[in-house]
Amino acid sequence: MRVFDSLSRRVEIFTPNTDKKIFIYVCGLTPYDSAHIGHARTYVSFDLIKRFLIKKGFSFFHMQNITDVDDKIFRRCRETGADPKKLTTEIHEEALGLFDSLNILRADVYPKVSEHMAEIIKLVRTLVDKGAAYETLTGIYFDVSKFQEYGRLSGQNMEEIMAGSRKLVDETKEDPADFALWKKTSGEIIEFDSPWGKGRPGWHIECSAMSLKYAGGTLDIHGGARDLIFPHHENEIAQSEAATGKKFCKYWLHTGFLTVEGEKMSKSLGNFITLKQALSQFDANSLRMFYLQAHYRSPLNYDEEAITAAGESVERIFNTIGLMREIEDSRMDVKGESFSKESDQHITGFYDALEDDFDTPKAMAELFSLLRTVNSHLNGNAVDHAQLEKVRNKLEEILWILGLKEKETGLIEKTEGLGKIANEFGIEETEPEKIIELLIELREELRKKKDYAKADDMRAKLVAIGITLEDKAAGGPRKKVR
Repeated sequence: MRVFDSLSRRVEIFTPNTDKKIFIYVCGLTPYDSAHIGHARTYVSFDLIKRFLIKKGFSFFHMQNITDVDDKIFRRCRETGADPKKLTTEIHEEALGLFDSLNILRADVYPKVSEHMAEIIKLVRTLVDKGAAYETLTGIYFDVSKFQEYGRLSGQNMEEIMAGSRKLVDETKEDPADFALWKKTSGEIIEFDSPWGKGRPGWHIECSAMSLKYAGGTLDIHGGARDLIFPHHENEIAQSEAATGKKFCKYWLHTGFLTVEGEKMSKSLGNFITLKQALSQFDANSLRMFYLQAHYRSPLNYDEEAITAAGESVERIFNTIGLMREIEDSRMDVKGESFSKESDQHITGFYDALEDDFDTPKAMAELFSLLRTVNSHLNGNAVDHAQLEKVRNKLEEILWILGLKEKETGLIEKTEGLGKIANEFGIEETEPEKIIELLIELREELRKKKDYAKADDMRAKLVAIGITLEDKAAGGPRKKVR
């Protein structure tokens, strides 16, 4: 398998630190406001990566921090009078619920900054003791001159970094590019005791301290959105490797920017879309498919028409699977060598695409080529039952990797579609359950008369609205609603 490493800026062969378990750290939320569609894009991307690696046989330990000590949180609490602990807990729990709706697998641990002061202080102390950091009147700062590879991840040289850092000059620092490990405070909403007096951690130190605690060594994968490359991830590397003398992370993966109408999301521009808003307008499968149709490293523009189209694509997938489940035993069984070869090629193509830096656009192209091949095969009078079963099992595995979940819904939501089918087959009934019973009876009669074409037509129309009829060994067919 190959992955693009942001540090080396090239595609690398993926070889984890051990054969047993992958340690992945994905930067989490600063829960001062609702999760938005940009967060969702990043977490869906890493969920796909995680699911694919699990299917490849790897076990996982997934860390995703909660930055519950931050200036933005303090500012929101001062504006609203909210309690910071209650605010951050409620917002993060809401976000997790929304991510659950998107079928994102939960991390193994969600460590909070406020609950890891001992680890953070210990790491800062180590950096001071090693001469990589120093104390001033305002805090403890990392000395970037002591880390020769500083700027390598972001591709910036020290002159560029210096030029940017002068915008916010702290006169107590030895160098404008040096960054805070610990900020001294007095009377802040949240502050902690430390060897340097009351204060709180700088932004970057938390991720180093918590990842080192839970991984115990070099991370296999560190991920996040592209806008975290500098300064956040750059500073994580510097402080972690200066403290331990070891490589901090083997592979750095970053998701591309998400824009709205071609612009970065901003409340001032009126284009800020929360995940809750998006999920009130589109179902989770539509949103997931929309994200996955773009490569995780590529920029993506939020497009409502494209999301609707993505949802229709998902329906086509489930409709095809429904048809495959409904193949009649009476259909002649043949050895479809061409079908077998072509469908196997598309399945292999799907997995090969994900092996190549999780190339979901190419994988999706292979998936829909596979569906066209299956539908074409199903149009014949005879089918290769063994190959269809193999393909169906693979499709269900593919859907798990993509995180697309078949929806179970009630018949009441199918009333309109059922009514149209009932009219077409001459059934005068309005109750959904009764319509289903009469359609089943009519279908049995058609099969007894060997009018398989009309029976199959009825089955296909039911599948198209999310109802499949599954034959039992005895007692006739049963329905399944999705």
